[in-house]
Amino acid sequence: MATHDKGSSSSSAFSDDSFYSGSGGGVHHFDDATGKAGGGTTQPYDSTTKAFDNTGYTPLDRSGVDSPEHAADDPFDDERKKFGWTAGPDLGLLGLRAVLGGIFVLHGLQKVFGLFGGPGINGFAQSLEKMGYRESVVLAWVTGVTELAGGALLVLGLFTPLAAAGLLAVMANVIALQYKGGFFGPNGVELELALAGMAFAALFAGPGRAALDYNRSWFRHPLAAGFIALLLGAGGAAVTFFVFR
Repeated sequence: MATHDKGSSSSSAFSDDSFYSGSGGGVHHFDDATGKAGGGTTQPYDSTTKAFDNTGYTPLDRSGVDSPEHAADDPFDDERKKFGWTAGPDLGLLGLRAVLGGIFVLHGLQKVFGLFGGPGINGFAQSLEKMGYRESVVLAWVTGVTELAGGALLVLGLFTPLAAAGLLAVMANVIALQYKGGFFGPNGVELELALAGMAFAALFAGPGRAALDYNRSWFRHPLAAGFIALLLGAGGAAVTFFVFR
């Protein structure tokens, strides 16, 4: 029986790091940078032990992937904090919209239709005239409709930035008229400040996912939409206070 001299054959095949004894028994040239043998197979090569890894595992080429500019796009990076979805903010915003919008709907019904003991358009126009406003009937309609429509839209979560900005403009005028009465009621502005703060929060926080605005452009860009609506509301409040008064 013929014997195979491992010492002599191994020495002749591996002495130069440029030959590889393949499975066919022949001697093949290989590139020890890539581990490609003449037979077309690719195996990882360890230059320290001068041997190939026969487990079939080929390491991925991650050059450039581990650089800082590619870290955010690395699908293998398991150390990044995973986003955890929670319904808490959506429920909180739904409650905020329901309470704030409901309050303004009731006040709008008082001013426009005279419901719930309200003054109606004529009575509200007389109140505005006593406060020094001109074109009081027109202003009464604008204010009453803004409260009624803005409150309803806020409850539905539809056109939320515009609805919140309109309600914030109404509260800004009320605060400008009543701030001399101090902070605490009944003549203070504590209630008006609370409502204005809620409207400001809805303006920039958005309606949440439980709303008809969900996935609309202003829903996806709440900060930009909030600033645009805030400018429109501020303009309306300024015109009402300085032009009609």
